[in-house]
Amino acid sequence: MIWFKRLTKYLLMVLLGLLVLYAVSRLGVVYFTSQLEGERDPYIQMTNASGVILRWQTREESIGSVRLGEHPQQLDQIFSEPAASRLHQVKIGGLKPDTTYYYAVSDTLGGQAGGTESYHFRTSPPAGVPRPTRIWVMGDSGEPGPILTGVRDSMQQWVDQHPRAGYPDIDVWLSLGDLAYRSGTDEQFQKSLFDTFPEQLRRVALWPVYGNHDARRWTYFRLFDLPEQGEAGGVPSGTEHYYSFDYGAVHFVMLDSEASANAPDSDMYQWLARDLLKNKSQWLIAVFHHPPYSKGSHDSDIRRGSNVAMVAMRENILPLLEGAGVDLVLGGHSHMYERSWLLDCHYGDSTTFGKNRIVSDGVNHLNAEYIKPLQNTPHAGAVYVVAGSASKVDQGPINHPAMPVSMLEAGSLVIDIEGNQLTTRFINDRAEVKDMFTITKQDGYTSGYAGCAP
Repeated sequence: MIWFKRLTKYLLMVLLGLLVLYAVSRLGVVYFTSQLEGERDPYIQMTNASGVILRWQTREESIGSVRLGEHPQQLDQIFSEPAASRLHQVKIGGLKPDTTYYYAVSDTLGGQAGGTESYHFRTSPPAGVPRPTRIWVMGDSGEPGPILTGVRDSMQQWVDQHPRAGYPDIDVWLSLGDLAYRSGTDEQFQKSLFDTFPEQLRRVALWPVYGNHDARRWTYFRLFDLPEQGEAGGVPSGTEHYYSFDYGAVHFVMLDSEASANAPDSDMYQWLARDLLKNKSQWLIAVFHHPPYSKGSHDSDIRRGSNVAMVAMRENILPLLEGAGVDLVLGGHSHMYERSWLLDCHYGDSTTFGKNRIVSDGVNHLNAEYIKPLQNTPHAGAVYVVAGSASKVDQGPINHPAMPVSMLEAGSLVIDIEGNQLTTRFINDRAEVKDMFTITKQDGYTSGYAGCAP
């Protein structure tokens, strides 16, 4: 039996060695495919009322600079990096709020881009100051190809046909996660984001949330500058995993449903509670990748795999958001479109959903009109939207009882906020408006909803 023990020991050592070798090789793959390589055109990051960050990449190290001005032929302000780099990042401050600026970038090796009318951005309006705001929302856009370009072009066609005098075509650009399939590598980000959206990236900051596919590499946090210290409004979070920002009369909370704990004693939960307590904005929009209600390619009733995050966000985070009067909750992950009634206080699975959780049915399913009190009121109802079909459409029963509208359609959302009204349109990849709903806030309105009572 001695020989058997020796053989067993030898085989265990070989197996352990193979596991170590696999782990090391896997770590190497993750490391090398997460490196930011090659050239990238300028892209806008983290705009606020007084500043912006401009980023771009070059193949060799050089000192980058930005020329800036309020007219494309008069770029008279110059901002430069302190040291040479391939990954250029120029932080610009001291700008006027709600103002359009034109720019050009250059480096000490002779590279340059911009200086034309298409290279511009607009600073944010002051926090709390109402003004017409247009938001573009895309979810799960990580698969480059004809569906994604169709969704992009259809959005652009619709906003071009519905211009707003004196304002940009898009004010705020949100991603619902999974920007790069399947593994969030630098090459995949290049194809699905930078190659697909060059015009949008050069003039509008993208505000993303962390998706499960983004989390498979380290690229995500290397590409984006996200506000850890409240640089764009809200309470400092101390992390780029979750954050908040203000745009005029809208407060956005961008949550991490993938990698951050969300129980009441967690850092994210405690930060969110502080942020919501401080918020006084007229409109409150919450964004995270894993939707609390879905019967699409992912099922929010299933407590395993990536679906666990959907359950946890519903049970832990929704009571906090609804208690703060949240108006709209946006998620991706399921690759289709689903939209709820005006809901409140449903924290169980789909079998426990009842009509007593519907604050308003909106009268018409495909052109719903919801009314809420003018002032932020706890548990006055929120609309939940799943829009994870910017680049692919998968199968699913799409029969969640909280979602009266569900479609196996590719598309994205265009949200217009003007005064006391928020209008959301789901525009498919053929430029068709397939669903629309409005939320109107009225002074003195009471719905008669009984709140979270059984």
